[in-house]
Amino acid sequence: MTTRILSIKTESRTVKTFTFRDDRFSSAKPGQFLMLWIPGVDEIPLSILDCEHDGLVSVVVKKVGEATSALHSGKVGDVVGLRGPLGKGFTLTEGRILMVGGGTGNVPLIFLAKKLDPKRTRITFVTGARTEQELILINELERICRKGSVVTTTEDGSFGVKCLATEPVDSLLDQDAYDMVYACGPERMLQKVLDSAEAHDVSYEASLERLMRCAVGLCGSCMIGNFRVCRDGPVFSGEELRMVRKEFGISKLDFDGRRISV
Repeated sequence: MTTRILSIKTESRTVKTFTFRDDRFSSAKPGQFLMLWIPGVDEIPLSILDCEHDGLVSVVVKKVGEATSALHSGKVGDVVGLRGPLGKGFTLTEGRILMVGGGTGNVPLIFLAKKLDPKRTRITFVTGARTEQELILINELERICRKGSVVTTTEDGSFGVKCLATEPVDSLLDQDAYDMVYACGPERMLQKVLDSAEAHDVSYEASLERLMRCAVGLCGSCMIGNFRVCRDGPVFSGEELRMVRKEFGISKLDFDGRRISV
């Protein structure tokens, strides 16, 4: 189905938020994704940042290649195509929650944070990027989460704590009894957060990013073990990820079907 770009918001030098309207997304769940078609260029998978009951849906796009560059060059009113919502989302839970997001990995976690019952959950959010310029949606995080519950990290120390987003996780899990850890970001980061969650006997769910071509489980380009990320995920539990230890955080398939390092 085609629709038009309703708004474009610049988040950073390389990241923009795009908003569209499509009634099919009124029931989208946190962690699900959509396929966005840029006419004459390509179709790409994107995590959903937010959706409304009237079908208003937003995605965050980082400029990394031909398709994303073409979208960044677009304007309000341009026609695009949408497929979705697709895949399996996060499990909504209650209690003490730890979220860990790396870069654009904040996107599905913000959607999730908005959907959790604020009276029954208390969220601590750790977010990280290489530099201050690459941090995104910080104001949105601070608006959603309680004051003082957002931990910001940068690898170069230009903002927040100088470290990787994974480094505060163990100390946070030591300090409090968490009921769930949610994570999204680079796969090696997700692997380290899983190790921390396991060491503290805390439930864990992570959203994976793999090469998705068909997004309906037919082409096999997104396989990890026996799982099709586009159909069986992109959100996986700790138990499921333990079943694919030989690949998770280690290797993936490229455009030619060859196995490469993540």
